[in-house]
Amino acid sequence: MGSIQGKTIWVTGASSGIGKSLVLALSSYSCNLILSSRREEELIKVKALCGDTDNISILPLDLKNHVAMEMIAKKAISFYGKVDILVNNAGISQRSLIKDTKLEVYEQLMDINYLGTVALSKAILPHFITNKAGHYVTVTSLMGKFGSPYRSGYCGAKHALHGFFDVMRMEHEKDGVKVTMVCPGFVQTNVAKNALTADGSPQQNDDVATENGISPELAAKKIITAIEKDKFEVYVGGKEVKGIYLKRFFPKLLHKMVLKSQVR
Repeated sequence: MGSIQGKTIWVTGASSGIGKSLVLALSSYSCNLILSSRREEELIKVKALCGDTDNISILPLDLKNHVAMEMIAKKAISFYGKVDILVNNAGISQRSLIKDTKLEVYEQLMDINYLGTVALSKAILPHFITNKAGHYVTVTSLMGKFGSPYRSGYCGAKHALHGFFDVMRMEHEKDGVKVTMVCPGFVQTNVAKNALTADGSPQQNDDVATENGISPELAAKKIITAIEKDKFEVYVGGKEVKGIYLKRFFPKLLHKMVLKSQVR
């Protein structure tokens, strides 16, 4: 087990939802924070909510801009001389049937959720190797472990993250690099409202399941516990977490239950 006290923690997707709640929770610890998302003005608001902000820096980034990641990683390191923990939280969801969804929507989901995260993680990897220490905390989804209608591209990108980071853990354990995969279920955020529909436009309305999910504050608390305990994988949510175990032992039952629920 390790403490986050005194660490430098870089959080992507920090302007709202789980990322924002995580930053607010971490601000009570004696650690340095780097806040990233596309919306700099929202990051400034989050920083202001943290009170004493001498140890908080803002670094805008767009996960679609893969080629900029090495430069952005260098900038992140320059704030405090090191980065100890990278929380890969930024991403976007989807709500559309396969038969209706344009290929460009799948490309966007992979560019942001998978390739953008991979590009950023690779950019900081040499720094972790040099320091013989580093911790990737990658927020995927329960949809990275099993599927659900209307989320085909989202599920595909999240499944891909699990494959990549499982190998990252294996290849670089010898270099002191750790990986924690965080799999949230339904959390009360704007993820459903911002989800891409068949033509790439945002859904703009919430899901009942998301509205009834756990609070982002509770999700943040569970993520911090998982980081401190060096968990390989953690599932965050309500009864939907049971799907992990049904998928493993009773996949046909899970299939029937998900189809019956038809959660959007």
